[in-house]
Amino acid sequence: MARRNKAQRRTVVPDSRYGSKQVSMFVNRMMKAGKKSVATRIMYDAFDIMAKKGDVDAIELFSKALRNVSPSVEVKPRRVGGATYQVPIEVLPSRREALAMRWLLAAARSRSGKSMSEKLAGELMDAANNSGGAMKKREEVHRMAESNRAFSHYRF
Repeated sequence: MARRNKAQRRTVVPDSRYGSKQVSMFVNRMMKAGKKSVATRIMYDAFDIMAKKGDVDAIELFSKALRNVSPSVEVKPRRVGGATYQVPIEVLPSRREALAMRWLLAAARSRSGKSMSEKLAGELMDAANNSGGAMKKREEVHRMAESNRAFSHYRF
């Protein structure tokens, strides 16, 4: 059943320290139980940790990590007859960014470590260097799409 109307895209207000919409979106995804100030503090602490450890600007590391983790293809199930095929499709830019943020957060939360800001800083630095849990997830998705390339003619 199709939707009656297309959902409106909401405009995101840039964050106060860096003026970046990506940082603001990341904070919104990290937030739990509406505690935005806590999520913002965790994010800025992670950026401070990254700035101390690395010689590159923290916001550059963050955007590089997002770029590295962003998937270009994914698989979607498609029923044909009685069988369900995993059909590889290209990922839209907005979904690409959303998946990257979701995977980075999940990988940071599952890391063993001290505070969330330290875990997040570690995961972002790993992702910027093409390693870590989020990069593993991206490679897994790409491998899945590659192995199901034979079904790419079942377009959506």
